[in-house]
Amino acid sequence: MDLEMLETRANIIKQIRSFFDTRGYLELDTPLLSDNLIPESCLEVFQTERLFPPGSKKEGKPLWLIPSPEIHMKKIIAQHRVNVYQICKCFRNGESEGHLHSSEFTMLEYYTMSADYLDSLKITEKLISTLYSQFSTLNSQFSILNSQFLRITVAEAFMRYAGLDLFEAAFQKGVMEKEARRLGLEPLPGMTVPELYDLIFIHAVEPNLKTDTPVFLLDYPAFVPCLAKNNEQITKNNEQRTENIEQRTGKKSGTVERWELYWNGIELANCFSEENDPQRVREFFVNEEAAKERNAIVRHHVDHDYWKLFEGFPKCSGVAIGVDRLIMALTGKGRIDGVIHS
Repeated sequence: MDLEMLETRANIIKQIRSFFDTRGYLELDTPLLSDNLIPESCLEVFQTERLFPPGSKKEGKPLWLIPSPEIHMKKIIAQHRVNVYQICKCFRNGESEGHLHSSEFTMLEYYTMSADYLDSLKITEKLISTLYSQFSTLNSQFSILNSQFLRITVAEAFMRYAGLDLFEAAFQKGVMEKEARRLGLEPLPGMTVPELYDLIFIHAVEPNLKTDTPVFLLDYPAFVPCLAKNNEQITKNNEQRTENIEQRTGKKSGTVERWELYWNGIELANCFSEENDPQRVREFFVNEEAAKERNAIVRHHVDHDYWKLFEGFPKCSGVAIGVDRLIMALTGKGRIDGVIHS
């Protein structure tokens, strides 16, 4: 990385801090090594070991590098109920090599109290616009104003770019697989509906999000597991259609309060209205831990009492942004290794 890029990176990170500091968010600095993690079946982690001096009676113990600071940040939120943010290194193992991936990367994560995912959307729009206004000379090909952020639901994106009604297809046996084949894809035997959803999304939907204008993809299907709250309002607005699907299939349909942000084809951010029902958190942990046991290469410890943290957990919304990818988008760099220290 040249000196100009080093200076630009430093200035962008300074401006991110200033954005949240001036809005009263508390900056956190939580551990990068953890003795337990949130089980997430979609990613692999790095394991290391805590050793003690020769002659010590203490035995070494396994530790894991965090894939995100969420597990520690939520402990602070549960105790103090304040707006918080953190910029830190995160680590994900087994990542495919490419222009958008790095096993070690920088993440910005922020939580806003008494907020939902739409409140976080507005904050994120303001953050991106503020950064763009200060660094726009670096990349004149983008035109960005608050009014130009695009918003589209996942269901609308599937209809527009893949030509299928997502919920009708997902809740009829064999239809998602047939739709994948219609799109020229080759599903593996025994793929589940969430796996087929990912296959179609990656190959038919995501490539169409390569626009000069940032795109918020909203309202993810509830059958894709995550710790986001159910979208009760959308379910209510589509009550008859939802009821018909559920009666016909015997399965729950609907969406969760989640969005992801894409800019010029780069996935930049992920946001939830954070689930604060302790039983739903507990259920998520149980299901994801079971999936990790079946499929993970690197297994890790799980705090089986973590769900108790959510007894009285405040209403809040959290956003995670890949800082390196954000810098790529702001500066027009084509590869993540062009903006990461090496």
